[in-house]
Amino acid sequence: MRDPIAALVKQEGWRAEGAAARVHYEGGSDRYAVEFYAETGRVLYWAVPTDDDEGGTAAPVPRDGVPEPLRRRVREDLDEAGIDTEVERREL
Repeated sequence: MRDPIAALVKQEGWRAEGAAARVHYEGGSDRYAVEFYAETGRVLYWAVPTDDDEGGTAAPVPRDGVPEPLRRRVREDLDEAGIDTEVERREL
């Protein structure tokens, strides 16, 4: 496991998956998966279907479509893990 991933999985809810770390968040009726890729220094956001949407699939979400409180929380987790928070703002 790479050092940034190891540090990030110490934060609440994060888990390692190969070269990435992932966490799931729920807020109101929205569900998101957030992935951090250490080698490329990128954060990806995915809208995750709810339990009511059995046929739905996860879909990528652009930064401007992600609620600011969630983005702030991700930056806080990155900072606590010693990862430059600017990676959260990088576009693909």
